[in-house]
Amino acid sequence: MSLVVRQPGLLSLLQDPGRFGQHGIGLTTGGPLDREAFSLCQRLLGNDPACTAIEASFGGLELDAHTDTFICVTGATIPLAINGHERDLWTVHRVQAGDHISLGYGTDGCRSYLGVAGGFTVAPQFGSTATVVRERLGGLRGDKLAPGDVLPCARVDQQRRLQLPPDQRPRYQQQLTVRVIPGYQQHHFNRLQQRRFFSSAWTVSQRCDRMGYRLEGTAIRCDIEGILSEGICFGAIQIPADGQPIVLLNDRQTIGGYPKIGAALSLDASRLAQLQPGGTVHFAAISPHGAHNALHLDHWRIQHMSLRELPRERDR
Repeated sequence: MSLVVRQPGLLSLLQDPGRFGQHGIGLTTGGPLDREAFSLCQRLLGNDPACTAIEASFGGLELDAHTDTFICVTGATIPLAINGHERDLWTVHRVQAGDHISLGYGTDGCRSYLGVAGGFTVAPQFGSTATVVRERLGGLRGDKLAPGDVLPCARVDQQRRLQLPPDQRPRYQQQLTVRVIPGYQQHHFNRLQQRRFFSSAWTVSQRCDRMGYRLEGTAIRCDIEGILSEGICFGAIQIPADGQPIVLLNDRQTIGGYPKIGAALSLDASRLAQLQPGGTVHFAAISPHGAHNALHLDHWRIQHMSLRELPRERDR
């Protein structure tokens, strides 16, 4: 009982919420770049939040169903089809053995999450199934999905068909303001450099990936070229020697020696990962107190989303 990969697309990875508590032995967190879309996919399916799903970057994923189950696709605006018939995103759909599932290529956003009822059954490594290709950990063999890969999942014959109403779905655009909590190394950037950082429009580089989003614009200068290597938090904004910021994400290295001007609010770092190369980023300072309030308000918003139950699909 499984879904089988016919075409993996540009980059499709098995992910659960991430590998936590392993930085001490040099293992990074991994997990979904867009945590909101991943979590809502699991919620729509009625899954445990820790279930494993597929993160498909930029699209092109094709799967063949070898069992009866239910699927849901959230995240980037991308064509979803079952047996050639277009289906809604953010909606639970029934699939039967023999069905063909395909994702096109995204127009708004670039990360999609395909979940299955009960999650994919994958053995964890160091407490997680999250795939980190650089560390050869997680997923089926520590690598991206490939043609012929078998993704085990349970047969499910009955399931509530839930949908997130369109007015509550995230809207992904090619411009984003990222809120930044200033860090203790901020004083190494003089007032002019800080003003330049917060007033500039930055362009997402072609060299962005799951490790970090590189941005291009007016170079930012620091009065030090490096620091002793230290632990790096999610969203840390490094300023390397070329003066071009790097916002570090899920697959970041666990320690680093570049000065950091601050850290992106985790909510905004997730949205940043939906920007395609060429997108525009602005930075805005936020206090730790303001950041806590923003996180609490977002948690309340998600918990109070009203999911819509749809009629049962007829057998095909």
